[in-house]
Amino acid sequence: MSSKSFVQITTDLSRGMEALRNEIPETMKGFNSLAREAMKEGVLSALDKELIALACGVSARCDGCIGFHVKALVRLGVTREQLMETLGICTYMGGGPSLMYAAEAVRAYDEFTAARTPRPA
Repeated sequence: MSSKSFVQITTDLSRGMEALRNEIPETMKGFNSLAREAMKEGVLSALDKELIALACGVSARCDGCIGFHVKALVRLGVTREQLMETLGICTYMGGGPSLMYAAEAVRAYDEFTAARTPRPA
């Protein structure tokens, strides 16, 4: 089992991004505006757009992108089947390296869905 935690990765990166928001606020406002507009529902649903963003994160081999986009997908109610089908396309298009990061996306999904499941008292 890997010691990498996607909950921890997204928490740590959020702290770093807070420093960026404080120290280069205009740049971060521009990035956040781009993100909001790109992810806004249109012909494609928010879920579809997050699946595409995850596919890009897997292709770029970006742990932070995988963490943040899987977290958003879980919030949006992605099914495991939708996630797996998307990761199958990633593997087809990116070969072995994408397969390794597709496996990381599955671990992130399992971690974030476990975090949302209430624990028995």
